[in-house]
Amino acid sequence: MTFGTLEYVLDKFSGTWSWKITGERAVAMVSRIIPQAWYGDGEFEAIVPDEPKNLQHIKWIMDRYPLEILSKNTWLRKLPPSAKQKPKKPKMTEKLRLANPSKQFKGTLYNFQREGLDFLIKSSGNALLADEMGLGKTIQSLAYIASEKNAFPVLIIAPLVTLQNWQREIEKFLKKKSRNGRLLDSHAPSTNIIRVGKSEEIGRYDFYIINYELLYKRWPDLAKLNPRTIICDEVQNLRSKTTQKYHAIKKLAAIESVKYRIGLSGTPIYNRGSEIWPIVDILRPGLLGTFKEFCEYFCYVNEKGKAIVLENKRESLRHMLQKHVMLRRKKTDVLTELKEKVRYKEVIDSDINYYNTELAKIWQKLEDDRKVAQSAFDASTAYRRAIQSERQVAGVAKLPHVIHFVKNIMEIEESVVVFCHHKTIHSLLHQSLAEFRPASIIGGQIDTERQKQIDSFQDGHTKLMIAGLRAGNVGINLTRAKYVIFAELDWSPAIHLQAEDRLHRIGQKSTVFAYYLIGNGTLDEHVAQVLVDKSYEIDAIMDSRAESYENREKAKLIMAQIHDRVNAIIKN
Repeated sequence: MTFGTLEYVLDKFSGTWSWKITGERAVAMVSRIIPQAWYGDGEFEAIVPDEPKNLQHIKWIMDRYPLEILSKNTWLRKLPPSAKQKPKKPKMTEKLRLANPSKQFKGTLYNFQREGLDFLIKSSGNALLADEMGLGKTIQSLAYIASEKNAFPVLIIAPLVTLQNWQREIEKFLKKKSRNGRLLDSHAPSTNIIRVGKSEEIGRYDFYIINYELLYKRWPDLAKLNPRTIICDEVQNLRSKTTQKYHAIKKLAAIESVKYRIGLSGTPIYNRGSEIWPIVDILRPGLLGTFKEFCEYFCYVNEKGKAIVLENKRESLRHMLQKHVMLRRKKTDVLTELKEKVRYKEVIDSDINYYNTELAKIWQKLEDDRKVAQSAFDASTAYRRAIQSERQVAGVAKLPHVIHFVKNIMEIEESVVVFCHHKTIHSLLHQSLAEFRPASIIGGQIDTERQKQIDSFQDGHTKLMIAGLRAGNVGINLTRAKYVIFAELDWSPAIHLQAEDRLHRIGQKSTVFAYYLIGNGTLDEHVAQVLVDKSYEIDAIMDSRAESYENREKAKLIMAQIHDRVNAIIKN
């Protein structure tokens, strides 16, 4: 991907041979760092005198904004000697060594985690660590913080449910460093979890930990602390460039004190490949150009107005990310001792009479709402409301058979995690499976109660965990179980992947079996199709082994894809 051109031309204004640079961002940079330059004939065109110092500046610009060189022989002949001798920078994922963390780090790293540390060091702490979930991205980032001389204070932005986990990991893996530089083995760095949105002065700590939802309210207070490092955990939270949290991060990342910006996520792309742009814009501004430039080169716009990465551009986007900003390892690449993960689709019976009756009510309500809608927003809201209602009805329709399926697994004396989406389904599962004294993770829990439930399950006090799909998909370890059951489906494949990997991670000694329960005759079938199509785009961008046609067909079975029967259901 290029952002313009570089050409050796005879300038008609000065009558001298000069360098002509085109491209909006490159020209904007020229205007800031090369005083002798002037604008050319075009809107985004600059003329730079052919002088050694200016050539150095042009080379610096080209390292950040790739330009197509139209006068290659002249450029190579006139390139500054120091630039000629500099070896070509390898891809971030190549030639990684086994780096050792400093003595401030108390833990032990796997070899692949030591390579992750080296990646962060080589990227100067401005990078996306996109290892699959369960490979210890938190530990690798803390090892980097310990190894970087001037990394403190550190600001960690994370989902609310993971704040306590970050605090625990800091206490577990890092030693306190005194003002004179001496390490205090029995002390951990100071941490402050920020839990209120009201603006107030914040004391001095080594680590500040805050959730994404509070960030917009507190960023002015945080900016006054002059953080050196910003870590964005589950950085997919920044995938929309229109949100308040994205704009707050942009402001914080741009302050002068910030030198290191680290993004962590096993699923940085949730639904569409274009979601990677806002994330990279935080970590490496300008790498993918403006959003408009990115879309013009990599994407097409579908019928819903969403930017989808073109199939023939996905590999080149992945190469660009890996070369400049992203490290991505899969469990199968680095953990030979970790057992595999197997997915099954199970089509189970549903109360189809109840489902069709309720579906007819939903569609009638949708039609009524759309008739009185006064704006496109109102119409869209009505549609989303109908979809949510259908999802809950589908969950209720298949619930008796879900419960039967779970009980069959429980009879073989195995620990089981059941994921659902709606609080109604969560409550009904609890009531129907009360004999197993299930632990619970659900939205709205306070951190301490949530952790108590997780510990109860991990310590073996109960063999059943019932978790909300979007409440229990990040920041927890459920390796005691090897069976995970999806009682309901989410629209995002990343949500399911994250949920599976609460079990399939470091510490898991058994093969993980994931069961996707599809309600026969419901829109589960359509949702499964959407999941497969989204997964195909995401996999092609994130992972080097693109899916073949045969593998995609297999994925359809794995993700429970069957023929779309939406129209038939509606007609009935």
